Amino acid sequence: MSTPGHVPVLLSRVSELLAPVAARPAAVVVDATIGLGGHAQALLAAHPQLWIVGLDRDPAALRISADRLAPYGDRVHLVHTRFDALTEVLSEADIQGVDGVLFDLGVSSMQLDDAGRGFSYSRDTGLDMRMDRTATLTAEQVVNTYSRAELTRVLRAYGEERFASRVAAAIVRERDRGPITSSAVLAELVRTAIPAATRRTGGHPAKRTFQGLRIEVNGELAALEAALPAAIEALRPGGRLVAISYHSLEDRIVKLALVSAAQDSTPLDLPVLLPQARPRLRMLTRGAELPTAQEIDVNPRSASAKLRAVERAESAQGAA
Repeated sequence: MSTPGHVPVLLSRVSELLAPVAARPAAVVVDATIGLGGHAQALLAAHPQLWIVGLDRDPAALRISADRLAPYGDRVHLVHTRFDALTEVLSEADIQGVDGVLFDLGVSSMQLDDAGRGFSYSRDTGLDMRMDRTATLTAEQVVNTYSRAELTRVLRAYGEERFASRVAAAIVRERDRGPITSSAVLAELVRTAIPAATRRTGGHPAKRTFQGLRIEVNGELAALEAALPAAIEALRPGGRLVAISYHSLEDRIVKLALVSAAQDSTPLDLPVLLPQARPRLRMLTRGAELPTAQEIDVNPRSASAKLRAVERAESAQGAA
């Protein structure tokens, strides 16, 4: 079954990195952000003994991936949850360890393309931005109820917006005249709040504001900080973790978690290396890998992707 418009990011490289563990007898791979199921489908088709545990907070995405992966029957176990619940999901399924984990982070193509979801600044829609529409907090609530100081914090910390204070002030002035409910109105507010010289470079001036609001609404960074250690702990010896991030905040968290677990933690003043302080991971990528020009031509949304991958050390203790 095909899903129109869905092109999995870095599919070939993800498949290559996970192939050695997906080929194990009765292997289990967790797709922590299964989305529309593109990566999972490729892995299931290539590895007949593989079992996929797919997590996603978006019920609409899960319905699509369930249809797409239906031909693989009981080799697919889908769960509506955030990926920071990974430990609980594996425990409930009585899975003691996994052979691979994939994180394809950020907002999905389906969410961007759905005019009713409010993720895109390029069309006029409501200000929702919930990845899970059963959650309560929306971007409209953030925009209309957060104080100027809180808005500034969100836009600066999560949107990396240099002019966060100016944008926050513009939002507060506008909402004093009436609630802000339109993504087009918000995008125009941001555009006019940012100096003209800055607007001429760096893409759409509202991009950073929308990113900041989306991360706040969905608690994305806190969930990622909790999920990565859980995923590392769940890996069997020789198991692999692949993470694709799309902006510097995500990539910084991924890099810190993976690099720190790939280093020896013996105190510097000790003359011998402690066995329990040996690296738990081995890096499979040198820094972050980027999509090729050819992939970007086929799938322009892959342009900002950064891929990092690690392997659990054979001597590491933990889930096995």
